[in-house]
Amino acid sequence: MRSKLAEILRTAEATQIAFYLFGGSMLLSIFFAVALDFYSLALFPAFFLLVFVTIVDYKAVFYLLLFCIPISTEIVLPNGFGTDLPTEPLMIGLTAVYLIAVLHKGTKLDTSILTNPITLLLLLHIGWTLVSAITSAQVVVSIKFLLAKLWYTITFYFLAAQLLRDRQEIRRFFWLVFIPLLVTIISAIVRHKSYDFSFEFVHKILHPFYRNHVAYAAIIVVFAPYLWLIWRWTKHRSLLWWGFIGIMALFLVAIQLSYTRAAYAGVVVAIGAYFVIRWRLTKVVLALSMAGAIALVAYLTTNNKYLDFAPDYERTITHTSFDNLLEATYQMQDISTMERVYRWVAAGFMIGERPIFGFGPGNFFFFYKSYTVTSFKTYVSDNPEGSGIHSYYIMLMVEQGIPGLLFFLLLVFYTLIRGEYIYHQLSHPRDRQLLMAALLSLIVLMTLQLINDLVETDKIGPFFFIALAIIVNLDLRRGIGLREGGGRGTEG
Repeated sequence: MRSKLAEILRTAEATQIAFYLFGGSMLLSIFFAVALDFYSLALFPAFFLLVFVTIVDYKAVFYLLLFCIPISTEIVLPNGFGTDLPTEPLMIGLTAVYLIAVLHKGTKLDTSILTNPITLLLLLHIGWTLVSAITSAQVVVSIKFLLAKLWYTITFYFLAAQLLRDRQEIRRFFWLVFIPLLVTIISAIVRHKSYDFSFEFVHKILHPFYRNHVAYAAIIVVFAPYLWLIWRWTKHRSLLWWGFIGIMALFLVAIQLSYTRAAYAGVVVAIGAYFVIRWRLTKVVLALSMAGAIALVAYLTTNNKYLDFAPDYERTITHTSFDNLLEATYQMQDISTMERVYRWVAAGFMIGERPIFGFGPGNFFFFYKSYTVTSFKTYVSDNPEGSGIHSYYIMLMVEQGIPGLLFFLLLVFYTLIRGEYIYHQLSHPRDRQLLMAALLSLIVLMTLQLINDLVETDKIGPFFFIALAIIVNLDLRRGIGLREGGGRGTEG
């Protein structure tokens, strides 16, 4: 149906009608925007044009969405509702068009993708999110969360898996994200220079593209493996090859100047993970990581040992010097670190109360304060901005119960183990490099989730699902490899 509708809309007569409708809607929207003093109405023609383009060629809208990821901005609407513009409306539109196309068989869904174990585990994760939303303490909030999760999954996993099937499309994906990301990096560094690269002003120079320095650093470090990939695909010692080396150095400078400790760790983890995959040690590392996590939890909960780490309220402060921040971190006096602990302690009691279904997706903020322990309180514990728990794994247990965390870990662990296996099965060097980039991006993202919750954000979430889509495509095509789709370059 979508394909037939697209053919109709491509005719000269339909194009002329669309032109008149667009022109008329533009004049009317401007008139009413001025008359009603509500200037947002002037954006209606853009919405009309976007709907038209989405029906005719949703690929173009998907490419526009990729381009907008680094430059989107978060806005807060009346009644406390927030959204990311223009990325979230684009995701919703693409989800609607994709679902309509699938329902009417205008687009044939690749059943091999649908039956792949990674897809099935992803659907299990989404399915449990639905169950925990139904049993939620605030169902409306959880349903909104679930809907957002669905349009992330459909757009950046199912649609991306359909579109990113050859190396030319991978290159297009890279350039569409890389160019605006590079612009924001250069802009941030130039603006930061006027403040002598002060840690105190790092948030100020990122507006309006990034909510905070964590989102800024995270997108750089999560996207960096794809920069390495395209560098490997570039002709050796060409001008562009040297240029990418310079850009990689710029990425490292940007990460350093973001003053984000998790991003520093992400770079180190990515380097280590490269050799773990090459040396077939993924299972061992995952087993040791789980054993370490279980041992830590057991240690902290035995005889309430966690109480020994309660901070000194008077000495736990915000630091304006990054050197002081690092020192305060290992001394357990940094306010951001200790505020995390404050919320994690509350989370422990919340998990104990609702261990199976949790409090419902998106509900941590509304309930955690009654579970807090006052000895861990900091100066910012009032939390007027309504921020979350700052650990995706703990958040899953609080909001979706212990099964919610286990299903998510099963998805990630299986993907990493399967990814390592596929890597050593692929015959083409470029396919192996692409798989390595996707795995490293996923591993870095999962590392960031230890002290952040970024999967459901428009700056980072897309790369989680795109990495899964790339890995599945390579799994399905490992016998033949991805098509070049635009001519072979010289192997790097």
